[in-house]
Amino acid sequence: GLWGTTLTENTAENRELYVKTTLRELLVYIVFLVDICLLTYGMTSSNAYYYTKVMSELFLQTSSDGRVSFQSIGSMADFWVYAQGPLLDNLYWTKWYNNESLAAHGTQSYIYYENLLLGVPRMRQLKVKNNSCVVHDDFKEEISGCYDVYSEDKEERVSFGLINGTAWKYHSEEELGGSSHWGRLTSYSGGGYYIDLKLTREESAEALQVLKEKLWLDRGTRVVFIDFSVYNANINLFCVLRLVVEFPATGGAIPSWQIRTVKLIRYVSAWDFFIVACEIVFCVFIFYYVVEEILELRIHKLQYFTSIWNILDVVVILLSIVAIGFHIFRTIEVNRLLGELLKHPDTYADFEFLAFWQTQYNNMNAVNLFFAWIKIFKYISFNKTMTQLSSTLARCAKDILGFAIMFFIVFFAYAQLGYLLFGTQVENFSTFVKCIFTQFRIILGDFDYNSIDNANRVLGPIYFVTYVFFVFFVLLNMFLAIINDTYSEVKEELSSQKDELQLSDILKQSYNRTLMRLKLKKERISNVQKALQNGTKELDFEDFKNSLKELGHADHEITAAFSRFDKDGNHILDEEEQQQMKHELEEKRVKKGQENKPTVALNTEIENLGKSYGDNNLDENLTYVEARNNHTNKASWVSKEEFQVLLQRVLQLEQSINSIGSKIDAVVNKLDVLERNKLKRKDLSGKLL
Repeated sequence: GLWGTTLTENTAENRELYVKTTLRELLVYIVFLVDICLLTYGMTSSNAYYYTKVMSELFLQTSSDGRVSFQSIGSMADFWVYAQGPLLDNLYWTKWYNNESLAAHGTQSYIYYENLLLGVPRMRQLKVKNNSCVVHDDFKEEISGCYDVYSEDKEERVSFGLINGTAWKYHSEEELGGSSHWGRLTSYSGGGYYIDLKLTREESAEALQVLKEKLWLDRGTRVVFIDFSVYNANINLFCVLRLVVEFPATGGAIPSWQIRTVKLIRYVSAWDFFIVACEIVFCVFIFYYVVEEILELRIHKLQYFTSIWNILDVVVILLSIVAIGFHIFRTIEVNRLLGELLKHPDTYADFEFLAFWQTQYNNMNAVNLFFAWIKIFKYISFNKTMTQLSSTLARCAKDILGFAIMFFIVFFAYAQLGYLLFGTQVENFSTFVKCIFTQFRIILGDFDYNSIDNANRVLGPIYFVTYVFFVFFVLLNMFLAIINDTYSEVKEELSSQKDELQLSDILKQSYNRTLMRLKLKKERISNVQKALQNGTKELDFEDFKNSLKELGHADHEITAAFSRFDKDGNHILDEEEQQQMKHELEEKRVKKGQENKPTVALNTEIENLGKSYGDNNLDENLTYVEARNNHTNKASWVSKEEFQVLLQRVLQLEQSINSIGSKIDAVVNKLDVLERNKLKRKDLSGKLL
């Protein structure tokens, strides 16, 4: 049916049905994969990178008279120099490069003459309370106050300074509609003290001067955020910028930034409307796969989740449904925000929330596309070559997991050692998490040895040499040894297994049948003659069958043709039986050539072969068994329908016997492999001892 899969159809005993069903699933899935690729790549553009690059160079690297840029901020004084100089210069573009006024654009600022500054920028700070930490008794007379590192429970929430504006009064995260931010040092809440700058440079400069004179930043300040958004209509992209300066309890300043270039307005160009069509197709596919998974779940219940491929199916579907829901939400929310901004152009345009979730949406689509590509292995894994990877990983999973425990015990022990030895002097070891990634970099050869050597000239080299020896040369190579040993076993087993019907066989048969229908092939009866030209005195039924199946003939046709001439019923045509078949087939060819009749199908010849040899006037319903044993005994004839039923039963019985034989062979091969592995382990244990 429409939702028929290998899990809903009875393919256990029918290899051909299994391959055909898998092939159909693969073709449908390829269409889905092409659609999801168009959707994912249709939402991205190479312009986004250059847009981000231009904005980052402008706001991060530009300095005032060659002194302070954002990246070089190291103190509160540097912050004010940057805020009152390069920041305002880069935010408010009022003149062309020849000093001609940009009055044609009105009061709005167009950065680089192309990028509209949306609303006004916002500056926000978070503070901690005085006496949020304890000063030792010996220093209480010299040190008057104590300001701890930032945490929400120590956050200052009382008004200070002039107490006559948003810059001096605390506002909660709910009031500002903000969200938390993960900085270099810690995570910060979305509340705080804020000021919205003005539409002109002069007014904004005055507001910043007041803040500086009244000590808006003091010892309790732990972070300052500068948020603003720009829009480029030429490429239909938003760039949402957040400049962050953290003031740690140690003193000084640590700058960081977050620049998100996103496409929030979706449907503008002709390409965008093509993507709309792809989105509709995508929704149809998701509905199709949801129904398919429900049918499979109804049949297999919880057993369905024992396969990693089924779990991957569910993950792809769930991520796709979430993506569809967020896409609808994003479209509604962008229209609402733009509507409010048009009504109040002098307010702060908060696109930070949407930009954050748009980025997560893009990340989710990237992960979904990754899983979608990996899922292709599900449909090609029935091939011997393709199963080597999956079989190897599945078989060695337990061994790898067990050894991974040993590996990570040693790995984390070295990480803690590195953190304690070099954490105060080397940036790559300044936190435990950084130690972990640094050690992975050592394995890949990306490491600064001089830094740990300078930090500790005795223990530094010892740490490095022992880590590389035990982790890289010993433990890491053990993983490769486990995988390599398992791969050898899997490859040996696959080579000893009996060849089953493969995808290539199905494609070859379909190709040959198509050629026959188009009458681009010679008479089918010549195919039988080709099967006989093997140069041997005896022809086995399996060889005869395989030769004709490659040429596109059905099993029942091949069986009937072979049985007609297999006089002794031993499934082998001796030299005399082959000559008899060749002789009769040649007579048929000559006869058809004399009559100038069109190409005859093999099934027609099989019907003729099923009649009495040498007696073409017998009834068409004579079975080949009676024709062989008694050419004139018409009383024992059976109808054509009865013959087909009996033939089908014989074929089913033959398939069942072949299946049982294959399973027995597989068990025997498995026992042989286990025995060889046992001997290998004994030899290895003997060598180790």
